[in-house]
Amino acid sequence: MPSSLIETPRAERPAVIELRAVVPADLDEFFSHQLDPSANHMAAFAAKNPSDRGVFDHHWQTILNDPSVTVRTIVADGDVVGGIMAYRDGGVPEISYWIDTDRWGQGITTKAVGQFLEEFSERPIRARAVADNAGSIAILEKYGFTVVGEAQGFSNARGAVVRELELELR
Repeated sequence: MPSSLIETPRAERPAVIELRAVVPADLDEFFSHQLDPSANHMAAFAAKNPSDRGVFDHHWQTILNDPSVTVRTIVADGDVVGGIMAYRDGGVPEISYWIDTDRWGQGITTKAVGQFLEEFSERPIRARAVADNAGSIAILEKYGFTVVGEAQGFSNARGAVVRELELELR
């Protein structure tokens, strides 16, 4: 059989990534993603109690009602797999994203960050990542972010003070 007729299994094909406006049903997916302990550990700066749906809903209503925030749902092959946004911190936009751990390592976050940075063109833009989150740091550096500072803060998810890198794209 010619190789052009062999179907590549979905898991081996690059995912088709779409960024779209957040719809109310997406919040159920986002909430389930934030319940994963390994995601909370890697994000480090997560909610004090990630299982508190009331706090989650209030947080997301604040985000969605703020006209200065640009927020998108990340869809991979038709599935809601995460969210990505830019919000203002001290007047400077900052990018933040969260991806379902079942989809880590598939290039989805890398593609989503690239698409988001094309749509959201304001520069400089900053990002933060706990210093041991090598995957997120590598994605940001791929798009030209460089480390511009460090900070320390208490991580609810880790129950300890952690070192956070501050990155910027000019």
